[in-house]
Amino acid sequence: MASKLSNFGQTLLRRRALNCSGEESQFARCLSTLDLIALGVGSTLGAGVYVLAGEVAREKAGPAIVLCFLIAALSSMLAGLCYAEFGARVPKTGSAYLYSYVTVGEIWAFITGWNLILSYVIGTASVARAWSSTFDNLVEQKISSFFKASMTINVPGEVLAKYPDLFALVLILLLTGLLAFGASESALVNKIFTGINLVVLGFVIISGFVKGDTHNWNLVEEDYVSFINKSNSSGTLKVEEEFGEGGFAPFGMAGILSGAATCFYAFVGFDCIATTSEEAKNPMRSIPIGIVASLLICFFAYFGVSAALTLMMPYYQLNTQSPLPEAFTYVGWAPAKYIVAVGSLCALSTSLLGSMFPMPRVIYAMAEDGLLFRALSRINTRTKTPLMATIASGIVAALMAFLFDLAALVDLMSIGTLLAYSLVAICVLILRYQPGTLSSSSQMEKLVELVEGEKVAVSGGDSGDEYGMEMPLKETFTFKLLFCPSGKTPTQLSGAIVYATTAIISILITVLCIILANYLSELLAGHAGVVVPCVILSLLCAVCVVIICRQPESKEALNFKVPLLPWLPLFSVFVNIYLMMQLDLGTWCRFTVWMIIGFAIYFFYGIKNSSEAANRSSPRKYEPTLQAKSPIYKGAPDESDVEAGSP
Repeated sequence: MASKLSNFGQTLLRRRALNCSGEESQFARCLSTLDLIALGVGSTLGAGVYVLAGEVAREKAGPAIVLCFLIAALSSMLAGLCYAEFGARVPKTGSAYLYSYVTVGEIWAFITGWNLILSYVIGTASVARAWSSTFDNLVEQKISSFFKASMTINVPGEVLAKYPDLFALVLILLLTGLLAFGASESALVNKIFTGINLVVLGFVIISGFVKGDTHNWNLVEEDYVSFINKSNSSGTLKVEEEFGEGGFAPFGMAGILSGAATCFYAFVGFDCIATTSEEAKNPMRSIPIGIVASLLICFFAYFGVSAALTLMMPYYQLNTQSPLPEAFTYVGWAPAKYIVAVGSLCALSTSLLGSMFPMPRVIYAMAEDGLLFRALSRINTRTKTPLMATIASGIVAALMAFLFDLAALVDLMSIGTLLAYSLVAICVLILRYQPGTLSSSSQMEKLVELVEGEKVAVSGGDSGDEYGMEMPLKETFTFKLLFCPSGKTPTQLSGAIVYATTAIISILITVLCIILANYLSELLAGHAGVVVPCVILSLLCAVCVVIICRQPESKEALNFKVPLLPWLPLFSVFVNIYLMMQLDLGTWCRFTVWMIIGFAIYFFYGIKNSSEAANRSSPRKYEPTLQAKSPIYKGAPDESDVEAGSP
C-alpha cells in the first residue's frame, strides 16, 4: 500500500525533461522586442486607466492614488522579474504552466495551466462586454435598448446576463479570426491600437498638468462643505465617508494600502509576453526587456493619468464610472471627452487582444504534453498558429460574453493570475539552487535514479578524462547540512533541501496570510490569540529563509537573473497569497467548482496520456560506457544528447 501511494505521489510530481538546444519551433519567429512591449502594454493598460483611477481616488485614497499605483507597480515588478528570468531561461511556449512543469511537477503544472485558461477566458469575455458597453454609451444606449426589448433573458439568479450581448460575441469571433490568421498580423494591429491609446493618455496627462490646480491636493473641510451647500439643498454632510481628513492622503495609510491592493490588478496582463517565447525572434533577450519595459510604461501612464485627474478636479467630486470625461467638462474642455472615448475603445481593443493572444498558446502547450486533448495542439502549417486551440478558446469566450453576467466571475481571474505569479516565484527560487543546467538536470536526475546512487563512470571511450564525467556517490543527509553545506556548488542534496524548505515556507506563508486577512484588526489591537501564532509563524519563516540562504547557489550564466535571492521571490509569494486571501467565500466556491472539473479531466485523461507518462513507461537500457555525444538512454522517444564533459 505504501509503495502504491509513493508511486502515485511520484507520478503527480513527475517533471518534464526540457532540452531547448537545437530544437526547431513549430511557430513562426516573427515578433520583435517592440512587438512584445506593445503586447504587454496593450494587455495591461486597458480600461482600468480610464475607470479605476477615478474609483480608487474617490473612495479610497484621494490624491494619494499616485502612491497606490507606485506600491502596486513595485509589487507587480516582483512577479515581472521572476517571469523575466524564466522567459530568458526557458524560451518555450507555455508561460507559468511550463515553468511549473519543469520545476515542481505535473499536478502543479496542470493546476497552473487550468487556472490560466480560466483567467484568460473570463478576461476576454469581460473586456468584450466592456467594449460593447462603451460603444453603446457613445450611441446613447440604442444597442442595449433594442436587445432588452426583443431578447430579454428572464432567469432567476445572477449568473446569466439581462440580455444576450450579440455585439460582444461578434467582436470576439472577429478577433479570433485575426489571431488565427497569424501572429505578425495580430501584433501589427495591437501596435496601432496601443500607439493611439498612448497618444490619448499623453494628451490627458499634459492637459491635466496644464488645467490642473495644486489646491486640489491640499483641500480642507471648508472646501467640501462649500461644495455640498452648493450642490445639495438638504445639506447632508458625509465628511468621514466622502472627504476623510483632506490634504494629499485624506483616508490615511489604510486608504493607501487598500487602494494599492485594488490597483495591483491594473498591472495584471504582462504575463502574456511569456507565452510568446517560441514566436519571438530573440526570446532570451526580448522577453526580459519586454516585461520590464511594459511594466514601466504602464506605471508612468497610470501615475500620470491619476495625478492629472486629481489635479483637475477635487477627489470627492470624481465620477467613478467615467471620471475623465467629467473632469474635462469640469475644467471647461467638454469636447475632449470624444478624444477620451477613442482612447478608451483602443485600450479595450488591445486589452481584449492581450487576453485572447496567450489563451490558445497555453491550451496548445498543455495539449501537446497530453494533459489536455491532443487535437487542440494542431498547428496550421501556413499561418504557424495553434489553429484548433485558437478556435476552441474563441468560441468558449464568445459564448460566455454572449450569455453570462461576468461581474460575479471576474474575481476568479485574480485567483488564477495570482496563483500563477506565486508558482513562478517559487520555481525561480528552487531552480537557482539546483545543480547543472535546466536541461541537463533532468538527464542527470534520471541517470541517478537508474543506477540507484551507485558510483558510475561515464567515459568518452578513448578520449579519457577530456570527455568523461563521474557520477558522485549519493550524499547522506545530516542536520548540519541545513546550515553548513559541504561545498560551494549545488548538489542533489542541497537542491532537495531548498525544494523541501520552499514547500514548508510556502505553507507557513499561506497560514500567516489567512490569519492576517481575517484577524488583522485583532492583531493590531494586540490580542494574544492572534499575535502569538503570527510571531511563531514569522520565526519559522525566518528559519526557513536562513536555511535557503545557507545553501550554495548555482553559478549558471543567465541573460537575466532575479536580484536579492531568496528575499524577492518569497516577498512576491507573500504579496500574491495575501491578495488571494482578500477574495470572498463565493469566489473560492466558484474556484472549487472549476478545479473539480479540471481534476476530472486530469485524472481521467491527462495522467495516463501525458508525454511524461509515455516516456517513463518506455523501455530504457542503461550502458555504463557511452561514446561522446551518444544518447544516455536507448529506446525512449524523446532522447537528449549529453555533450562530452557536460555538467
